[in-house]
Amino acid sequence: MNNLFDLNGDVATVIGGTGELGGLMSEALGAGGAKVAVVGRNAQRGEARAAKINDAGGTARFFPADGLSGESLDQARAAIADWAGGPTSVLVNAAGGNRPEATIPPGGDFCKLPLDAWRDVFDLNLVGGALLPCQVFAPDMIRAEVGSIINIASMSGMIPLSRVVAYSAAKSAVINLTMWLAREWATTGIRVNAISPGFFPAEQNRKLLFNEDGSYTERGGQIIGHTPMARFGKPEELAGAVVWLASRRASSFVTGQNIAVDGGFASVTI
Repeated sequence: MNNLFDLNGDVATVIGGTGELGGLMSEALGAGGAKVAVVGRNAQRGEARAAKINDAGGTARFFPADGLSGESLDQARAAIADWAGGPTSVLVNAAGGNRPEATIPPGGDFCKLPLDAWRDVFDLNLVGGALLPCQVFAPDMIRAEVGSIINIASMSGMIPLSRVVAYSAAKSAVINLTMWLAREWATTGIRVNAISPGFFPAEQNRKLLFNEDGSYTERGGQIIGHTPMARFGKPEELAGAVVWLASRRASSFVTGQNIAVDGGFASVTI
């Protein structure tokens, strides 16, 4: 492997590593040589993902934690450092999601969107998906004067999409927080970046995009018409972008860079 992407000596913690995209990112980091802490609430999926990384020759372990609990995250942080023999140096914040109650269906009324649903989506994607993990894990990085934090945002946070109004607004906040932290921690040796994926089929949206026979649903067909190269990207390629950001040791700076990921589209804030 090219030394530029060598993660040997790194301890990579993936919050939301029990999900499909987070799990694939965990595998890619493990293949790069990092010790990988798969963190999430679903022990069955987390243990299975860690086992897959270990079976492939990597080093991984599942650690239970709730991204919306600072105490839970801090317990995981300490346990990870004890297991790995050192603190986390790469933090991937891949937790997030949406609620049907926080979307606007065809003919729906934005003015009647429930506030509790809006708050739940914001808490999940902004507080649990970026804010709390950064607050808990960054102090160790700052003391070590090295580290990479990668927040997983969304293209819907840059270009608001129909229906998913709360999700789009929350991911936009993740991007803004990422840029603020990148500037705030640039002099400490900590790099903070965000990847805003385009349309990558995953467990949570597969039924929305595809019929059982593999053909596009009506919604999937509408989306594919606005996707570069008229196809969906592969999540495995998105995971590769995480390794790229984790392994770069250049100075931090804030700008916007668009990259094509096997037909999908992602924006990387670096």
